Amino acid sequence: MDARGKKRKSRRGRRRRKALQHQHPEAPEEEQTTESTTPSQPPHPKRRRMDAAPNSTNRPSFLDKMRVRLSGGHFRMINEKLYTCNGNEAFNLFKNDPQLFDVYHAGYQEQMSHWPEQPVNIIIRWLKSHSTSLIVADFGCGNASLAKNVKNKVFSIDLVSSDPSVIVCDMSHTPLDNSSVDVAVFCLSLMGTNFPNYLQEAKRVLKPRGWLLIAEVQSRFDPGNGGADPDKFCEAINKLGFSLVSKDSTNKMFLLFYFKKKEKISEVRNIEWPELKPCIYKRR
Repeated sequence: MDARGKKRKSRRGRRRRKALQHQHPEAPEEEQTTESTTPSQPPHPKRRRMDAAPNSTNRPSFLDKMRVRLSGGHFRMINEKLYTCNGNEAFNLFKNDPQLFDVYHAGYQEQMSHWPEQPVNIIIRWLKSHSTSLIVADFGCGNASLAKNVKNKVFSIDLVSSDPSVIVCDMSHTPLDNSSVDVAVFCLSLMGTNFPNYLQEAKRVLKPRGWLLIAEVQSRFDPGNGGADPDKFCEAINKLGFSLVSKDSTNKMFLLFYFKKKEKISEVRNIEWPELKPCIYKRR
């Protein structure tokens, strides 16, 4: 081949390389053939993990799940203990370890969040429909939401509390004076095996014609499933010195009883109290 032919071949080679560069301007010249002949590679593992990261942050970690499970387990144990011991034992339990009370109430609030209606809200509405001059004793007040939502003077009573407004004591022995309150409230708080002693204390502190309001879980009054007969329960409270004004069983989760203290009470000994079925939460 003469010099003129070599020159033409060289020009054709340069034109071919320029055409390839035009198609892949970002790639270096020597990589063009491999780029066009090898199949596309999967994304780099690091990039794949980074892409998945935003979704993984929305999922609870294993430790978070374990904390929830442990917290729920502690609540169930404490709850069962409160239903199967007397008030003095429960008082000493929380006195020796006040943190247990926080664990219990955190679990209690979580359980209540699933209820379509809160019994304490019904009692709050009832109080708001009556005179604000009525003095109230809230037995087993929890976080004292009753006192925080009405204008009445409320004595909030419970086994332990960090709130200085709450009277800390065994509910069967309160520091309230005889015949000093107009309304006694038990909202899901007849838990101890000696619950009749709590009602006896309510009778002591209530004025004649004073109100006794009781809200309790429906299952505790289901005779067909091991619960107490609600009629026998009302009969026992009648013998204690109260008259049943009304009973609200419209809510599927709880019953509401409205009693009034009799003006003249004949002392009845050896009242036969029905056993209230403990409200034990199943493990989820």
